[in-house]
Amino acid sequence: MWYKKLFSNYANTYESEQYTRGTIGETDFIEEEINFNKTSKILDIGCGTGRHSIELARRGYEVTGIDLSENMLKKAAEKANNENIEIVKFVQADARILDFKQEFDLAIMICEGSFPLMETDAMNFQILQNAYEALQPGGKFIFTTYNGLFPLFYSIEDFLNDRSLVAAKNKNFDLMTFRDYPAGEMTDDDGNKVMLECNERYYVPSEIKWLLETLNFRKTELFGCKLGNFSRSDQLTTEDYEMLVVTEK
Repeated sequence: MWYKKLFSNYANTYESEQYTRGTIGETDFIEEEINFNKTSKILDIGCGTGRHSIELARRGYEVTGIDLSENMLKKAAEKANNENIEIVKFVQADARILDFKQEFDLAIMICEGSFPLMETDAMNFQILQNAYEALQPGGKFIFTTYNGLFPLFYSIEDFLNDRSLVAAKNKNFDLMTFRDYPAGEMTDDDGNKVMLECNERYYVPSEIKWLLETLNFRKTELFGCKLGNFSRSDQLTTEDYEMLVVTEK
């Protein structure tokens, strides 16, 4: 499990990553989607160091954050304690195996929190199903995921421009499975070099809609996904590396 290896000792480094700097704007969007209803109970799937969980709790929402990584959750709890935020709790749990049944008004899964990092499509599907089960009827599910149109478009574009090039911009991307296998070296919080061989699933918009409809989600809407600037006016295009998904139970 490459993601367990990555997040076993990565909490401090994670906090400094560029992609974690959009929390305030992303939380603004989340609040608007639930009409600023402070009675809403929120589940944050793959909460990491708790950046969205804590910001939502700071604004008065009751939040439960779950994550597979003990290291990330420890950092999240420390941050919440330092700010005396008590209406957020963090639980170590596997998003593929959840026991929540109609307990939440909103589930969020931002910045690829567990989905779509799993090794099989069945595992990813289980995460979506568990999110559905955790929501009360009428509850919303907001998440981000990799946009399959992005590597698909550029692979075809490169092929058309030069028949000797196939997936030139995504050499590890498999068009048959829509899985990317990037490999590289990262540095953990102790300064150790760690080699990672990742396995990430990209989804085209029609797949996401079909998966959610299969689970009986309704009113599924897809948008572009800009760091710190989630917006319903952001139309999803082939230029978007990620997509923002909003759906309802």
